[in-house]
Amino acid sequence: MSLANQFAAYSAWRSRLANNIGELQSWLNHNELSDAQSDLRLTQLLDRLREDRLNVAFVAEFSRGKSELINAIFFADYGNRMLPSSAGRTTMCPTELLFDGNKRPCIELLPIQTRSSNSGVGEYKRFADEWTRVDLDIESPDAMQDALRHVSETTRVTPEEAGRLGFEVGGGEVELYRVGDDGLVEVPRWRHAMINFPHPLLKQGLVILDTPGLNAIGAEPELTLSLLPNAHAVLFILAADSGVTQSDMAIWREHICGGGMARRGRMVVLNKIDGQWDELKTDAEIDAEIQRQVDTSAELLDLPGSQIFPVSAQKGLVAKINGDDALLAKSRLPLLEAALSEELIPAKRDIVCDSTESEFGDVARRVRGLLDSRLIGLREQLTELTELRGKNKGVVEYMMGKVRAEKDEFESGLQRYYAVRSVFSTLTNNLFGHLGLDVLRQLTHQTRETMLDAAFSKSLSDAMGGFFAGAREALAKSNGEIGEILSMMEAVYKKFAVEHGLKLGSPTTFSLLRYEKELDRLEAWCNDHLNTMLSLLTHDKKNITQKFFEEVAIQVRRAFEHANRDAEIWLRAIMAPMETQVREHQIQLKRRLESIKRIHQATDTLEDRIAELEGVEKNLQQQIAGLEEIVGQVQDMLLPLDSPQLQAA
Repeated sequence: MSLANQFAAYSAWRSRLANNIGELQSWLNHNELSDAQSDLRLTQLLDRLREDRLNVAFVAEFSRGKSELINAIFFADYGNRMLPSSAGRTTMCPTELLFDGNKRPCIELLPIQTRSSNSGVGEYKRFADEWTRVDLDIESPDAMQDALRHVSETTRVTPEEAGRLGFEVGGGEVELYRVGDDGLVEVPRWRHAMINFPHPLLKQGLVILDTPGLNAIGAEPELTLSLLPNAHAVLFILAADSGVTQSDMAIWREHICGGGMARRGRMVVLNKIDGQWDELKTDAEIDAEIQRQVDTSAELLDLPGSQIFPVSAQKGLVAKINGDDALLAKSRLPLLEAALSEELIPAKRDIVCDSTESEFGDVARRVRGLLDSRLIGLREQLTELTELRGKNKGVVEYMMGKVRAEKDEFESGLQRYYAVRSVFSTLTNNLFGHLGLDVLRQLTHQTRETMLDAAFSKSLSDAMGGFFAGAREALAKSNGEIGEILSMMEAVYKKFAVEHGLKLGSPTTFSLLRYEKELDRLEAWCNDHLNTMLSLLTHDKKNITQKFFEEVAIQVRRAFEHANRDAEIWLRAIMAPMETQVREHQIQLKRRLESIKRIHQATDTLEDRIAELEGVEKNLQQQIAGLEEIVGQVQDMLLPLDSPQLQAA
């Protein structure tokens, strides 16, 4: 199955999953089993599924055929090149291809001059007026191509301004950024581009990131710290005619497989193998030459040869447009697409399954616990009333007194529940005192001031180290509060289960480990990159260092924001079962007492009341069966692709 078809299948699966979860939400509302907490969690889950994105990044130095490869894999059905692709430098700025239905088809371009500020591209995305907008005429391929050439535009600036914007003039990139006869340097006109295009794959949530060369990556902190590490797949493109160059190696080590970045979903493409198609050589000789290049590249990149994919993107694109199956096979493009499908889509599906199972499973278990509690309470009522058959009034009075005493005992025990709520509130405040953004904001401010005053590289390095130490301390203290909350709730759950028979199970656990690992990744990157930069400290390097700190601070703040959100959800989830069970137990005790009162006062006959409760019991059993059916449908969709149950189906 092609990547396009497999991604379409994944999108269809995601839509069915969202429909089934929406069905549960509607069913809960219809049966009056929903509450604000469950409804909020299901709504957030559905929002995440609707906003789900599959991010694929293409990384290469100039002239490796990167844009042509994107055209060949994703846009051949369009019948022409979507991205400009020709000899030399084409895509001059990082470019995102995506679809946002709230906007018209267009290109949004961020001027290169915004690099002079410390704000990242992500911050600028919040301010539409900072971007230059060019509308796309999707009905005209020629007009589309003309509009898309904007990503190739350059401008000329003084060497001093080029340095401030992060371009090394006269350094290792001298062949790219050199001073011309007019005393100016040619640099990209745009810092970042976003192409909003209603292509079927982009509509389904695919986001393509096209990154242009080492200098652009190195000067944009957000690419290094966020966009590339968070991509579900990164395709690193080499050219068969040049092999692994020094700048290729720098990109690979510093931005793809270094700084704590995971290797999963990282693939290497050896492009332009059609340069080896020599009519004076046999097919076997050509294949042997290509294999030698694969082996050499694999050795230099420290990868198994199976992760290097030799292709001809240009011939693959031509073959797809012309329907030439023989040329397509010779281009070897289908082998790359198959590998991308087999690794990328299942990995993305696993991520969605894990997050869905956690949220959906909690809600489903909570509702099932509520229904089970109601059924147990109802059957206790039925047992009590059935035992009153043929009994005299004195027995009924005794039973009424017994239930009243049980009710009074439970309500006196609620004082402990209210005390738990009070302690829980105190511990929660302590947790957010450590995890809250105010602490991080103060830490960021102090670090920024220290870096501005720093005169030596060691001061900058120490300031960055202090920043991470402070962030880790906040997480460590937060983990201590989480452990205390969990221990308290475990004890309370057990006590209420033993004393009052509440079906509480075990409280949901929570960990900040994922955010600790995010700090590890960011600090590892800083140690690998900024320390090297600081050893060659100049005024411009200091500015770049401060710019990178601002992006690091944004990434850490984002991690803390997510940690706060997850902690809030966990705190509601850990208290909700107890609140629900306490409320339900109160209602059941009240109903039991009222039933016996009505029998005692002869306002209801015993048999009528028993028949009424048996009808309620039947309805509860139907609700449990209905819940199990919907939950079962969702759980079946969350099974691993290689599970026997799914394969049998």
